[in-house]
Amino acid sequence: MFLNPWSLALTLCGLVVLLLGAVAGKTAVRVLRFWEPGSDSNQQIRLENEIWLSSTLVAYGLGFQIVTLILFVLAADEFCQVIVGAMCATGALLANPFGMPALLVKLFGVFFYGFWILLHQLDIRSEHYPLVRIKYLALLLLLPLLVLDVTLQTLYIAGIKPDIITSCCAVVFGENTGGSTNLIAGYSQQGLLLAFIGAIAGLLLAGWELLLRWRLWLAGLYAAGWLWFLVLSLVVITTVVSSYVYAMPYHKCPFCLLKPEYHYFGFGLYGALIPATFFGASAAIAGLVRGREGLGGVVDGYQRLAVKLSLVLLVVFSGLSFYHYLKYLISGGEG
Repeated sequence: MFLNPWSLALTLCGLVVLLLGAVAGKTAVRVLRFWEPGSDSNQQIRLENEIWLSSTLVAYGLGFQIVTLILFVLAADEFCQVIVGAMCATGALLANPFGMPALLVKLFGVFFYGFWILLHQLDIRSEHYPLVRIKYLALLLLLPLLVLDVTLQTLYIAGIKPDIITSCCAVVFGENTGGSTNLIAGYSQQGLLLAFIGAIAGLLLAGWELLLRWRLWLAGLYAAGWLWFLVLSLVVITTVVSSYVYAMPYHKCPFCLLKPEYHYFGFGLYGALIPATFFGASAAIAGLVRGREGLGGVVDGYQRLAVKLSLVLLVVFSGLSFYHYLKYLISGGEG
């Protein structure tokens, strides 16, 4: 499958990001060993010039790696056309043991990559560059995740064979799966909806309170709430929201939402949820470096902006999540 255009794009992006990461890793080691902000030595001047280039390249590279989450899902949807039994990305991702782990690593990698980019953006907004050592140490810690991300992606693509028989989303997420593994078995739709609505209300209240008065403990709770809400939302989208979008009670799938026959509804849904989670969680993370020289006002401004964006995107996501459900009730479907 490496000759497939999607595979080529993913592989090329992975190789470029790993190359940039390796080059920046060498810079990171030199920064941790020799960085002296108050020095005017030739070595310090060379390092200052070097980190400008390497940090910019890493930021762009991680940005591309974030985009590969979308490319990966679209590629899996393309692969389903040549895999027996696969009707969408679900079947394609389950065609070998590396598909789902690769997707999960990419999904959660989005937040780690985004947090590094945030550290970089905060750092360059202070003339003292107070986060140079921190962000390069974070980069060294991030490199194993990048390697794992690209490795799982490569193993998945290499393991795609047209003669593999896999399961479709109706089997994987359906209620009557026989002897097959049901990924959503045991969840009560009513209980999930109540938890979902309660979580939305809680996040709205906590976010509003943070805008009125910033409190560290509440910011931490807000960040943790968003991470929990992400997981809850993915389950709710699969078990509840999707069947109303498809207008078929037994069709439950988080990937078919991205198809053109459903007007690419999933792009709006996930495009609101994932950035909202990032902004909600990053508001608290940015506060960890607030005490660094020259960052007080910068961090305060970002935190307020991040909370506002997370709340706006939460409202958008909530509206999209309940749109088809409310449309179904209003049109008389419940009766």
